[in-house]
Amino acid sequence: MTQARYTGLRAYMFLTITALCWGGNTVLARLAVGEVSPMVVVAMRWISVLALLLVLARKHLQRDWPEMRMRLPYLAAMGAVGYTGFNSLFYIAAHSTTAINLGIIQGAVPGFVLLGTLVFYRTPIGLLRSCGVILTMIGVVIVGSGGDMDRLMALAFNFGDVIMIGACFLYAGYTLGLRNRPQVSPLSMLTVMAGAAFAASLPLVAIEASVGQLLMPTATGWVVIGLITLFPSFLAQIFFIRGVELLGPARAGVFINLVPVFASLFAVAFLNESFEAFHGVALALVLGGIWLSERGKS
Repeated sequence: MTQARYTGLRAYMFLTITALCWGGNTVLARLAVGEVSPMVVVAMRWISVLALLLVLARKHLQRDWPEMRMRLPYLAAMGAVGYTGFNSLFYIAAHSTTAINLGIIQGAVPGFVLLGTLVFYRTPIGLLRSCGVILTMIGVVIVGSGGDMDRLMALAFNFGDVIMIGACFLYAGYTLGLRNRPQVSPLSMLTVMAGAAFAASLPLVAIEASVGQLLMPTATGWVVIGLITLFPSFLAQIFFIRGVELLGPARAGVFINLVPVFASLFAVAFLNESFEAFHGVALALVLGGIWLSERGKS
């Protein structure tokens, strides 16, 4: 086996594991319901990631700190929007929609990013990519309406699905913001943003407590938080960073298209959720839209 082939196989393994972890996060979000409240999950998730990174990324952080210190407001905003904002809405949505829906709707993020590049950066999308965005949005609408034409005509959507769409908008904004990231180690940047995410989550925990919705983790809740910290928050980020280093961002990004597929499989296997015909149609539209967008990019 040549070195190039070995490197490629390693990258594919890293990125497939990343998609598996992020797909599994939809199941973990559902398992957290009734075991720990959403804002506690967010706060515990990012303080745990921060503790791990302060140990493993200490040298990177010391080297990159002078440059990052000048960009602290930017990094704080990115952590608050991309991590705290997205995850807060994600875990709130999990209380009133299925893991399958969470995963399929999450597949709309690339489409929202394309729209953002058009609106904020005046970057032309092109015909194929425009068609891809439209297909993706149709898929999301089908999921949100539950495949019911009466609900669709009445514009009546599941509350959790609407919240998840809002979460996707926030993550798309975070993705667009990465365009102006400081040229430092991804581990250093992740450490600072994780710290900002934890700080931003504290007022939300206080609000949750003030309205009587605070639920400290049960034994099961602690297990769920541990799994969320280790897999979608920590390992997935490390594997994604490594995969991008080996393949480049364009090729690596394609693997994220696997997230809604894995989310659907996990939800059926572990939560006994029902995969309906409209889910299949929506998933095909979302993945087809992403494929068209990739073709338009090339």
